[in-house]
Amino acid sequence: MSIDLQTVKKIASLSRISVSDAEAEAMVPELNNILGWVEQLGEVDVSGVEPMTAVIPNHQRLRDDVVTDGNVRDKVLANAPQAEHGFFAVPKVIE
Repeated sequence: MSIDLQTVKKIASLSRISVSDAEAEAMVPELNNILGWVEQLGEVDVSGVEPMTAVIPNHQRLRDDVVTDGNVRDKVLANAPQAEHGFFAVPKVIE
């Protein structure tokens, strides 16, 4: 795949970037070089290589899913400016 001047101008227009003609002409070989590197990566044989999510092996330290803050409604509502029937009371904003 090769990128020409019209493609660079269209990409700039779609991304809402103002690009002069000289800048667009300078971008053509740069973008073609980038695409060349991507094509080289496609030629690499990666069969048998496991995908990785990080460079170093990370293992998540998981904890047991245990409820530890239950039955503290009264303590939480003690901080409320106004509480009614076990809930926070807020002023009415819609008539």
